[in-house]
Amino acid sequence: MACVQAALHRTAGWHLHPLQMLAASHLLDQHLVEMATGEGKTLAMAAAACIAAMAGVPVHVVTANDYLAERDAQALQALAGTLGLRVGHVAPGMAPEARREAYGRDIVFATARELAFDHLRDGLALPGSGHERPVLRGLCMALLDEADSILLDEAVVPLVISGSLPEKPAQQAARRAVWWQARQLAQALDKGTHFELQSGQPDARLTEAGQAEAARLAQALDGPWRRPGIRHELLRLALTAQHALHRDRHYLVRDRRIELLDQLTGRVAVGRAWTQGLQALVELKEGCPPSPPADTLAQITFQRFFQRYWHLAGLSGTLREARGELHEVYGLRVRRIPLRRPSLRQDGPTRCFPSAEARWQAVAATASHLQSQGRPVLIGTDTVTDSECLSWHLARQGVPHTVLNARHDRQEADIIAQAGRAGQVTVSTRMAGRGTDISLDQAALTAGGLHVIHCQRNESRRMDRQLLGRAARQGQPGSTETWICSANLQDSHTIGAPMLTACSSSVTASVARTASWWRRVTVQLHQWIEEQRQSAMRRHLLKQDRQWEVRAQQARR
Repeated sequence: MACVQAALHRTAGWHLHPLQMLAASHLLDQHLVEMATGEGKTLAMAAAACIAAMAGVPVHVVTANDYLAERDAQALQALAGTLGLRVGHVAPGMAPEARREAYGRDIVFATARELAFDHLRDGLALPGSGHERPVLRGLCMALLDEADSILLDEAVVPLVISGSLPEKPAQQAARRAVWWQARQLAQALDKGTHFELQSGQPDARLTEAGQAEAARLAQALDGPWRRPGIRHELLRLALTAQHALHRDRHYLVRDRRIELLDQLTGRVAVGRAWTQGLQALVELKEGCPPSPPADTLAQITFQRFFQRYWHLAGLSGTLREARGELHEVYGLRVRRIPLRRPSLRQDGPTRCFPSAEARWQAVAATASHLQSQGRPVLIGTDTVTDSECLSWHLARQGVPHTVLNARHDRQEADIIAQAGRAGQVTVSTRMAGRGTDISLDQAALTAGGLHVIHCQRNESRRMDRQLLGRAARQGQPGSTETWICSANLQDSHTIGAPMLTACSSSVTASVARTASWWRRVTVQLHQWIEEQRQSAMRRHLLKQDRQWEVRAQQARR
């Protein structure tokens, strides 16, 4: 620690303050550390990585996205070089040889996705893949930035490596015909009578009346339509693609290709695709060329992957809500680091609007007023569509602003760099949540600091704290507001809404007439229900993942 402290002072003129050293020591003792936004998590992580690497331990620093992996690797070069260490990073699209060279360095920055897929490819060692000789040196030590996002939020998505299946033109035409038939039959079914949309997730379910109607509609069809189980599954997928998955909310269409959106970060999920025909049905819906069929070669979840590291630790500003599950699944305890300076953040009352249109109009008016005062404003929205709708209202109000969503992901660094300037208004999806550092100029601080307007429907309280934590960092001035929409609370897509009791639902319906504190309680009740559902889903997925591994081992034998 003393060597790192001296090297940091020599290269950057900085010092680790005692709380950063405490956080670094907790990481080396295999703990998860909750450290508030702006308290110096990046330097604490860098110190722990350097100390472990000086002891000869290969270190993987796991970041929230590829942009942060490259940025943090470059930022650590000078400090690591002074200590005689080599730093590298892994990015999407890198060739196996370049990956092998990067993993051979003392400290490697990468996303969890890149690490997990390289681990799977090394295990498969497919001829011609470049992984016949492993690119990884093993899973020795992982330090996770935004640990709860990786270990919890992203744990519900299984990581699958698929291989293209050889298919003749006649087979391809037959497969395409089945999906076309499923889409046509699904369009003949009525919502509420024949099918229902599942709450809290993009999925559809046939009712008994729907199953009977499906059998009647498919009487003239042969092949898979004669088998009730397959028929119901085909229609469930077609209904999900048609009614539950929405453009600019769950996916983008770019260059006639479907690109999935990560629902947690708002970013494009590079390389991710739906399975079991759902991808083909969405492509058919949007008029995109069909993807080739694929078979699952290997799969893993982040839960099982990170359990394979000898040494696992991580940092985040939001861990305490899930400390029980983190200890149960990963055996890691949460250690909280106190604030270095008292917080000056001012949290305004929760406001409720009867419609999204009324809320956007009010947001535009407030942003215009704050901009005239010289304060920077960050507005958090749910989807690409929401961010563009608000952008239209701001433009109509004459408010200069920038938009950060999956369509502008290539300009992310520039947008974030300008978000802290005096009078700057930034509209963002969840891309401005995890791992984002918004630096304020002196004029912005003098005007009162960053003001955050929270308009998101987040699945958990942790995600709320991430967005609101952008304001008033390191003892700086700042303020926040939470603005909800009563129409959204009753929407079937609202997280957990149909799961409330009849009494709670009646309270939610009249939320616009209730006190601010009760509005907040109502929203938190939705989130608590969804947190419990997500936790159960993660446990079920981990169980399925282990069963799949057992079956795969038996098949190899």
